[in-house]
Amino acid sequence: MKTYLDCVPCFVRQAIDGCRLFTDDQEIHEKAVREVLRMASEMDLDQNPPAMGKEIHRLLRELTGIRDPYEDIKKHFNELAMSWYPKLKKRVENADDPLEMAVRLAIAGNIIDFGVQASIENDMVESTVEECVTGEFDHHLVEELAAAYADADSVLYLGDNAGEIVFDRILIEQLGPEKITFAVRGGPIINDITMVDAEYAGLTGIVEVIDNGDNAPGTILQSCSESFRDHFNRADMVIAKGQGNYETLSEVDKDVFFVLKAKCPMIAHHLGCEVGRMIFQRSSGRYKDRAVLES
Repeated sequence: MKTYLDCVPCFVRQAIDGCRLFTDDQEIHEKAVREVLRMASEMDLDQNPPAMGKEIHRLLRELTGIRDPYEDIKKHFNELAMSWYPKLKKRVENADDPLEMAVRLAIAGNIIDFGVQASIENDMVESTVEECVTGEFDHHLVEELAAAYADADSVLYLGDNAGEIVFDRILIEQLGPEKITFAVRGGPIINDITMVDAEYAGLTGIVEVIDNGDNAPGTILQSCSESFRDHFNRADMVIAKGQGNYETLSEVDKDVFFVLKAKCPMIAHHLGCEVGRMIFQRSSGRYKDRAVLES
C-alpha cells in the first residue's frame, strides 16, 4: 500500500502526540513537527506509511533521549490483557465455534494501537471486545483458515501490539501452536511488540518466537533480516495482525490472512469499508476474499 497525501497530517499528528506523551518541552515539540514536515515533503509516496512511521519515531527517540518511550504503556496493556486471559479463554471454550470466537477476539485486540490514537482507555478495549464477539460475521473465511492451517506445514504469525499479543496467543492456542513461528519487531517502535512482550505473554513457552530484524511499525521485507525473510518465504501461510502489517504486505504474492481493525480513513479506503470495521481478509496471487465484521 502506498502513502496517500491524506497520510501526511497523520504523520504530523504522530509527531505531536508522541512528543506530548513524553515531554512538555515546547522546543522539542517544534523541532519534531518541523523535521517531520521536511521528511514528508521529500518522501517517495510510493513507499508505504510504516516507512515514514519508522523515521518519525526514530526522530522522537533521538529528541527525547528515551530508547523505548512507550515502555510503560506496553507494560500496562500486557498486564491488563493477561488479567483478562482466563475469561477470554473461557469465551472461546464455551463458544459454538471456538475458532471463530478466537478470530473475533484477535481482531478485537488490534484496537490497542498507539500509532493511530494517543490515548486508549481500558473500557475502550472492553467495549471493542463485546462489539467483536456479538457482531455479524461471515463464517466462510474461518473455514478457509482452518483448511489452510490443516494443509500447511509451516505458519508464520506476524504480531503487532503489546496487549494485543495476548489475544494472539488465544488464537494460536486454538489453531494449535505446533506449526507456528511467531514474529515480533526487531526493536522498540510505538507500542509494537518485541521479544520482551512475547515472553511476558507466555508465547515463548508455546511457539518459536523470532524477531524480524527491523523496527518499522509493519513488515517492510527489504528492511528485515535475511533470517526473517527466509522464514517468510518458506512459510506455507502467513497470519498478519494489524494495520502496519496490512500496509506493508497487502500487495505481496503470498497466502496471507490479514486480521485487523480499520482504524484510519486511508486503510478503510484501501479495504473498501468504513472506518471502524473489523477486517478478516485472505489475499494472495491465488486468493482474495474478505469478511467484514460490523462494529
